[in-house]
Amino acid sequence: MSKAIEELIPHREPFLFVDELLSTSREEIIGVKTFSDRENAVLKGSFPGQDIIPGLILMESMAQCGGAGVRQLGIAEGVFALANIETAQFFKDVHYDEPVKYIIKNIRLSEKIVKQHGKAYVNDEIVMEAAWMSVKIDPSMIALNK
Repeated sequence: MSKAIEELIPHREPFLFVDELLSTSREEIIGVKTFSDRENAVLKGSFPGQDIIPGLILMESMAQCGGAGVRQLGIAEGVFALANIETAQFFKDVHYDEPVKYIIKNIRLSEKIVKQHGKAYVNDEIVMEAAWMSVKIDPSMIALNK
């Protein structure tokens, strides 16, 4: 897990779902996550015997990737939380040890609101598409382990 990602967003193991940011711009963020056996141990009860990543975890991973990208760009400071999932569609199962590539478009970027739309790919095949909004929250509302 990249220490650089941990410097951008407050999430920590076992709930940190971004491995690397490949590129960031005001228009687009591209990142990658490979869910390993480490995450399988935590999530194995979701689909016993199937080794399928739950859709909610894919959604969280995509939002974390988008948030890390916005923080890396230096557009907004502070802690943001997922506030609204406008749409989410899942097209294909994602399995452990398959790299998931997220391509996220920035729709609205401000100091208090981030609105994004993203697609997730495994082997260049789309597996998920979603649109969401995150809002800045008061950091005293969450406990961060330092």
